[in-house]
Amino acid sequence: MQLKYNTLTIRNATISDSDLLSKWWNDGKVMAHAGFPNGTGQTPGEIAKSLQQDTDDTRRRLILENDGTSIGEMNYRNSGDGIAEIGIKICDFSMQEKGYGKILLSMLIGELFSMGYKKIALDTNLNNTRAQHVYETLGFSKIRVNIDSWKNQLGELQTSIDYELFENNFINFAK
Repeated sequence: MQLKYNTLTIRNATISDSDLLSKWWNDGKVMAHAGFPNGTGQTPGEIAKSLQQDTDDTRRRLILENDGTSIGEMNYRNSGDGIAEIGIKICDFSMQEKGYGKILLSMLIGELFSMGYKKIALDTNLNNTRAQHVYETLGFSKIRVNIDSWKNQLGELQTSIDYELFENNFINFAK
């Protein structure tokens, strides 16, 4: 996948991105909302091996760029039955709060619908209100709140919110 909109690019993550992904995934500040306040502990080698398994039909890790500089990552996974589950992290904190998230999500979601997916699903931590605002701005519907449904790596109970989006509700900011 290679998507461009103005200065923003979404591209497939490659083995050469393993060091960068490892840096981000091992940063507790970046990974706290995903349940890893101490980072994931994954090595570049482990990430490289995992990236080799990515296909367009199963799952794909993606790198987000602004003016050619990597600023974050996204992913999608084919859940079957025409459903794609997605995730996003703007890992460069200086690039947050600039509106890039809703544009990058629009780019990916538009592409996934054009690939034949019928529904986009995602979840987020209840405490991540900024992400919830972005998702709802794009047309996602909140379908469930999972109270104290999982523990982060510190053993603290966490609550998540499940969202879904159908094409007829999609508000595209990358047109």
